[in-house]
Amino acid sequence: MRLFKCQVCGQLLHFENTLCVKCGATLGYMPRKNQLSALDPAELSALESAKSEGEGLYRAKAAPDRLVRFCDNAKNEACNWLVAAESEERFCLACRHNRTIPDISDPVNKARWQRIEVAKRRAFYSFIRLDLPLPNLADDPEHGLAFDFLADTPEAGQKVMTGHDNGLITLALVEADDAERVKRRTSMGEPYRTLLGHFRHESGHYFWDRLVRDAGRLEECRAIFGDDTQDYGAALQRHYNEGPPADWQEHFVSTYATAHPWEDFAETWAHYLHIVDTLEMARAFGVGIAPRADSTGELAAEVDFNPYRTTDIQAVMDVWVPLTVTLNSLNRCMGEGDLYPFVLSPDVVAKLAFIQSLVHGQVPADENSL
Repeated sequence: MRLFKCQVCGQLLHFENTLCVKCGATLGYMPRKNQLSALDPAELSALESAKSEGEGLYRAKAAPDRLVRFCDNAKNEACNWLVAAESEERFCLACRHNRTIPDISDPVNKARWQRIEVAKRRAFYSFIRLDLPLPNLADDPEHGLAFDFLADTPEAGQKVMTGHDNGLITLALVEADDAERVKRRTSMGEPYRTLLGHFRHESGHYFWDRLVRDAGRLEECRAIFGDDTQDYGAALQRHYNEGPPADWQEHFVSTYATAHPWEDFAETWAHYLHIVDTLEMARAFGVGIAPRADSTGELAAEVDFNPYRTTDIQAVMDVWVPLTVTLNSLNRCMGEGDLYPFVLSPDVVAKLAFIQSLVHGQVPADENSL
C-alpha cells in the first residue's frame, strides 16, 4: 500500500480517504492509474451532455481529460473507487465481482458489509498492482471471480462458512464482528485472523486454478507444495483430529498450511501479499531499521525497492525480517501480541519464491482503463 497526495493542497492522503481533511476536496480512487484523485464537478460541453445524463460526473485532477463517476456502492458509503463515465458498468473494478451482498436495510448487516468492502478493496489493490487476471462472472462465466457476502440465518439453522468453490468466494458476514472473529481465532488456535487475511487466503485458491492448474505449472507446483491429488476432505479431517506434525515450522508458514497442499499454497500466497503490501507502505513512509544494539548490521534494513515489482525473493526477505522484528517489538511495548507471529524457514522462503515467480508472469493492464 502506498500513500497519496491531494492534487489541490498537497495534504497527505490515505487509501480510504473520501475527503481531503485540509481543503475539503472530494476524492476518488482510480485503480488502474493507482491514483487517489481530487475531483471537480464536471462542467460538460454540449457534446458531453448529449452523451451523458451528467448527474454525478467529475473531472479527476489526476486525469483531467477523463470524465468519471463513483461506483454505485458509494451511495451506501461502501466504496470510493471511480468508473469511467462512458462505461456501461455501474460498479468499479472491485465491486463488479460482488455476486451477493447481505440485506443492508438491516443496519448491523450494512455496517459489517462496509467493513468487508474496506478489506476487499485493499485485497484488490494488490491484485491490480500485480497485474493478476481478474475476470468477473459477466466477463467469463466459467472462470470469473465472484463474492458472496452472507449472513447467518439462525431461524433456518444455516451457518455460513467462509471458503472458495470454483471461483466463488463466500465470506461469512459475522467475520466483520471483531469479538466473533477473535473467538473463532482462539477456538481454532490461529495466531492471526482478519478480514483482509480471508480475502488473501481464499483468493489463493482461485489464483491456484488460474496460474497453476490452467497455466501448465502443476508439476512444478507439486514439487514444492506436495501432491494436491490427495483426498482433500480426508486431509482436513486428519488435520483437525491429529494437528500439525511436530516439525511443521521447518516446512510450513502456519499450522493450517500443513492440512493439504492446496491450503499450503493459499496460506503462502496470502503471506506473499501481506509481505509485499506492508513493505510498500514501509517504503512510502521511508522506514529504515538500524537498531543501535546491532553492531553487526544484520538487523539493519531499508526498503529501497518496489516490493510489487521485484523478482528477487531474497531482497524481500532481507528487509522483511528486520521490519517484523521491529513491528513485533513495538506491539509488545503496547501490551499486544506480535503483529507478525510467523517464522519463515528456508523451505517457506522457497515457496514464497514460487509465488513470486507466478505473479510476475502476468501481462500488465492498460492504466488508461478504470
